[in-house]
Amino acid sequence: MARIPARVCDRISQQVKKFQKTLVDATKRDVNESDTALIIAEMIAEIMGYKKLEEITSEYAVRGNYADLAVKVGNDVRFLIEVKAANTELKESHVTQVVNYGANQGVDWALLTNATRWQAYKISFDKPVDRTLVMEIDLASVSPKSDEVIEFFGNLSREVFTPSSMTQMFRSKQAMGKFSIAAILLSDPVVAMVRRELKRLADGLNPDLDEIRAIIENDVVKRELTEGEEAKAAEKAVKKALRKAAKEKAEPAPTAPVPPTPVVQMK
Repeated sequence: MARIPARVCDRISQQVKKFQKTLVDATKRDVNESDTALIIAEMIAEIMGYKKLEEITSEYAVRGNYADLAVKVGNDVRFLIEVKAANTELKESHVTQVVNYGANQGVDWALLTNATRWQAYKISFDKPVDRTLVMEIDLASVSPKSDEVIEFFGNLSREVFTPSSMTQMFRSKQAMGKFSIAAILLSDPVVAMVRRELKRLADGLNPDLDEIRAIIENDVVKRELTEGEEAKAAEKAVKKALRKAAKEKAEPAPTAPVPPTPVVQMK
């Protein structure tokens, strides 16, 4: 997580506590999407620190369509926001909608929210366009001072958000994700380590690497973590990291230049 200043943490906690009461009331009154958008604009200003009139735009035009909200600092759109009414359950079709807005606008980050539940997606401009759910929070069930609240709104705050900080946060989340850990467990170095440890358990035991890998994949790791696009992406990232580490290990260390031999003049 990016280093979030103490004053930003305090602001987030105080304002989230205040808005939690507002959200309970909005849910009871079953406010519509337009009114929910007004609440969210207030939350972005008060919790995340953005300037309401200058940096928060409603009905942001995106190639013939309109994103409900956009947060723009200077010339840079930091993220687009798709708003749903307070009592609306967030669905896959809503995710597709906001991700398409971001992809068409060339914006890396998109938020989907009904004011209580928030989701932050990283858009990948591959073919086809893909996205990853990086952060998610439900304000109906968290403490305003929790790490979860600070992380979500702190990373997106005006003071902390930068392209590099968000990329680092995204990569850290990926590395600690279940798909990456499953891919690491199935990687050559880990399987070889397991083989060494197994050989210590019984004299004469000499299992095959592929046999061990198959046991890990079929009986230890959940199948859902080794199949699908997220699993393939994690496997690709792990293999890339291993190749890089092997290359760096193989490269000889730079040698210090040999100082010239001093010339001794004969008298």
